[in-house]
Amino acid sequence: MAEPIVDLKNHPILITLQDTISGDGFLARITVSGRTLMREEDDGRWWMYGVRPAAIAESGSTVDEAFLRFKQAHTNVLLDMVQESKNFDEFRTEVERFFNESDIDEQAWEEALKAVRDGHTAPTEAFSKLPRQSPDSRPARIEVERLDGKITPFTARDNATITYSVADKQAA
Repeated sequence: MAEPIVDLKNHPILITLQDTISGDGFLARITVSGRTLMREEDDGRWWMYGVRPAAIAESGSTVDEAFLRFKQAHTNVLLDMVQESKNFDEFRTEVERFFNESDIDEQAWEEALKAVRDGHTAPTEAFSKLPRQSPDSRPARIEVERLDGKITPFTARDNATITYSVADKQAA
């Protein structure tokens, strides 16, 4: 007998964010390939809880709105950090520390991913049009790059598309 399909409460989401931030005497580009949990709470609002980076949570009346608010909150954290940083190295160290902080939601994210991979969940309608992506193809990481004084020319390939997708089974 097949195992029953369960409604997944925590949805494992992959995010890509990119910001360009000016600091005292430097310009930095921060590119995040991160992890979040998306959850519809009892009041009908969608909440996006940061896993990597961990210390951000935002809500919205839709999945898209929650993501946009999360993205803005992330940018605001970076802007706060740059205000407190004396130089690029200090800024990079603080951004990397923030991204790599551990959180209890990391275990919840792994459990949600396991449920998806085991095939015992039904996709929620709110995620039906979102792309699916294996976290194995895009590990969590952060890159903090100094842009001022860069010798190589800037190209369109330097840009990252700001996205979010539903974590899915391993890539074949």
